[in-house]
Amino acid sequence: MAFLFDSFTDWKNHLTATGMSLPQAVVDYEVEQKGRTEAEIRAGLAAAWQVMKEAVHTGLEQDMTSRSGMINNGAKKVYRYPLPVLSREFQNLIARALAAKEVNSCMGRIVAAPTAGASGIMPGVLFTLQEIHHIPDEKILDAMLLAAGVALIMEQKASIAGAVGGCQAETGTAAAMAAAAIVYCLGGDVDQIFNAVAITVQCMLGLVCDPVAGLVEVPCVVRNASAAAIANSSAQIALAHVSSVIPVDEVIEAMGEIGASMETRYKETALGGLAATKTGQAIAKRVLIRDIEVLPDQPE
Repeated sequence: MAFLFDSFTDWKNHLTATGMSLPQAVVDYEVEQKGRTEAEIRAGLAAAWQVMKEAVHTGLEQDMTSRSGMINNGAKKVYRYPLPVLSREFQNLIARALAAKEVNSCMGRIVAAPTAGASGIMPGVLFTLQEIHHIPDEKILDAMLLAAGVALIMEQKASIAGAVGGCQAETGTAAAMAAAAIVYCLGGDVDQIFNAVAITVQCMLGLVCDPVAGLVEVPCVVRNASAAAIANSSAQIALAHVSSVIPVDEVIEAMGEIGASMETRYKETALGGLAATKTGQAIAKRVLIRDIEVLPDQPE
């Protein structure tokens, strides 16, 4: 079964040959790899979905001020702002993605989907999708299984780590997972689902990982919101049968090539991009001094 998650082509061919659904193929893979039963796998997913929803609520209801001060209740400000740019639903989507990621930045409990740095995207997207379209929890869990399969392939063909492939690997993968989940929940077929993945990744190729002060706060939190928006736009395009032109496997291979050629300073080292700006360096120095000051006295 492991070979299924080397490429989207292999995954699709397996479905064609067996008549199996996308989520069921992931379940079978998990059973084979981890030795768990399907009931145990689904129970774990249900627990993860509950944590995702709790992260959204926590980020919108509790104080979310990070130790560095760079995160200061932004999600609540967006959620409560009286003038929607497009619609209240879009505003909620953005606020919820921000909220779940702010919980991570403030040391709260989240689900790494697929990483902590991208932990606001799936919760924001799935929470809002369920609210708008009244998707049952069981369908959401199937969508999460599908999203896990997407991440498995992206990890094999490229990377899901910012330190390896830049932020395209983290928020890009999470957005692709979310876009696939949306199309699946709204009745899209395999080609539409995989096309949503391809379109999403095309929109995020080359995104660098440049965390200010080395903290997963700026620009990571706002990128989660933007990635959630890209996931929705890509899903809308794919549902309308608009082709990505470049097949999904080739798009992911391009993502891997770009990540491999990206300079080290743009891969979670805080040596380039926003982290290297004058303000970014000043914040890093302030945070470092604060950390030194709070160290307990050492015995002589």
